[in-house]
Amino acid sequence: MSVLYGIGLGPGDPELMTLKAHRLISAAKVVAYPTLAGGESFARSIAAGVIAPNAREIRIDIPMTTAREPAQAAYDTGAADIAAALDAGDDVVVLCEGDPFFYGSFMYLFARLSGRYQTVIVPGVTSLTTCAAVAGLPLTARNETLTVLPATLDADTLRDRIAHSDAVAIMKVGRHLPKIRQIIADLALTATYIERASLPDQIVLPLADAPENAPYFSMILITKGADPWLT
Repeated sequence: MSVLYGIGLGPGDPELMTLKAHRLISAAKVVAYPTLAGGESFARSIAAGVIAPNAREIRIDIPMTTAREPAQAAYDTGAADIAAALDAGDDVVVLCEGDPFFYGSFMYLFARLSGRYQTVIVPGVTSLTTCAAVAGLPLTARNETLTVLPATLDADTLRDRIAHSDAVAIMKVGRHLPKIRQIIADLALTATYIERASLPDQIVLPLADAPENAPYFSMILITKGADPWLT
């Protein structure tokens, strides 16, 4: 029976791929990955040095729009292409930056295909833990809580959840950076801005010094005080 693999590639540095991810990708006859609006695929760029020259590649072109319907249609098409390869007897490896089940686009394919095909998830190093590592910020200890928030939430919800958490990671920053800056200033908190963690052009700065425009692959970390047992 053919197997569908959802493979986490880590945050961007190819050396942060797991040995299992490396083995499965290099042996794959069919490799699928998302692209944005016909552009290059970040996931493929991470695994480029591992993909076999003769591997068949399935591009899943995701439109750049906030509307759900075009993206859902793209995943329908991608799932149908992957299903055809599985039905033909080939295993299919789907490349996912980060981890497939942590804000990963693979979840949309998983929902469409896992009920019909054997599916194996290969976890990857997350952007969350990578950002903490490159910023030198221990996130939590002992009984502290960590809250992960998408920046797309409304301002009141973000403010409330940040105020009631010991440590916070804000993802999908992008155009929401001004809103986040204002909330953190209102709460009189200190935050760290991380952009393109693990890549050669990564940026790690106090939020106050961050650029005006943030890319999608950026994160803000807030820690409210080290556990006393650490000192």
